[in-house]
Amino acid sequence: MQNLNESAITRFLRMESAGGVILMITATLAIIIANTPLIAYYSLLLDTPVEVRIGELKIAKPLLLWINDGLMAVFFFLVGLELKREVLEGELSDPKNIVLPAIGAVGGMFIPAAIYLVFNINDPVAVKGWAIPAATDIAFALGVLTLLGSRVPISLKIFLTSLAIFDDIGAIIIIALFYTSKISLAALIVAAICLPILFIMNRKGVVSRSPYFLVGLIVWVSLLKSGVHATLAGVLMALFIPLRDSNKPGSSPLKELEHDLHSVVAFFVLPVFAFANAGISLVGVSPEVMLHDVPVGVALGLFLGKPIGIFGLCGLAVVMGYATLPKGMSMASLFGVSALCGIGFTMSLFVGSLAFEETGVNLLFDERLGIIVGSVASGLVGYFVLNRYLPKTPEN
Repeated sequence: MQNLNESAITRFLRMESAGGVILMITATLAIIIANTPLIAYYSLLLDTPVEVRIGELKIAKPLLLWINDGLMAVFFFLVGLELKREVLEGELSDPKNIVLPAIGAVGGMFIPAAIYLVFNINDPVAVKGWAIPAATDIAFALGVLTLLGSRVPISLKIFLTSLAIFDDIGAIIIIALFYTSKISLAALIVAAICLPILFIMNRKGVVSRSPYFLVGLIVWVSLLKSGVHATLAGVLMALFIPLRDSNKPGSSPLKELEHDLHSVVAFFVLPVFAFANAGISLVGVSPEVMLHDVPVGVALGLFLGKPIGIFGLCGLAVVMGYATLPKGMSMASLFGVSALCGIGFTMSLFVGSLAFEETGVNLLFDERLGIIVGSVASGLVGYFVLNRYLPKTPEN
């Protein structure tokens, strides 16, 4: 059974790593297009109005927001499935495996946000982006780890994945608490009514996907109309997907759905999101723009805040005896993976869009510039540190 579990983890990590490579390609392509005459077609595509109407119910958004509010709900649904599985029977079901990544996640969110606020605390609009550097992009980080091959111990990959899970929990809480607007009580009540229905379906042993997807769609539309960000519908729906099928011993509806969604998210949802959000034009950009407080705060939050917060708190916990390093990890590799966590691409872009898209002030370029600079610098430092201190041959 243990070997089967290890092979499943290996397949999962390999897929996430491949997804990171695809993310790099699509993000680079978006930046190239944004700095050529093709930018006109790029902008036209993202601004294309898309409308769905059923009677009086209408959802009308540009294509970019359908991607950010719709496709990303699928991503958060997968995150929710992974969270539930890990807590019930995965790495996070053992308290010993929770302490170190949980401590690292707290430091890796608090310190980057604090660094950003140091630069932007006096700007009431820019301050809304405080959570942008607090996120880690697991696909990108694992993609960089892939470049080091079999020299990377599985314990290091599991630590990074576990830390990213806690990071995602923090991001979900932040979005729910701080990035909602114009709350519609009626729409929120409709979403709330759906949750007991999902719970009853779970308790009654309903394993068919269709009823969950139908109710989940209602939750998504309700949250979209309520002012609470619609992507949270994915997380809520995931919590009610059954882990086991009582009629089929050994069958897991949650794991099967998670397996089916991994390739969709890794090779379609996240690349499309990256392509739609990473395109920034650097034509005519002055040094004053590049050194604006928003990009500087984001870049330094990712590049300095992540390793300071994660390595600092984890190192302190290890030294004081509150936690131990997993087998195969050293303080040097802990620092390297802490630097890799400064790659905040996908989640940082997402939080940035929530923070600034409705402010009326164009800070989206600023935050994207900071995210790209901070993420690239973090990836390079993390790679070179790990390349220097990991064993030259795989450890058995």
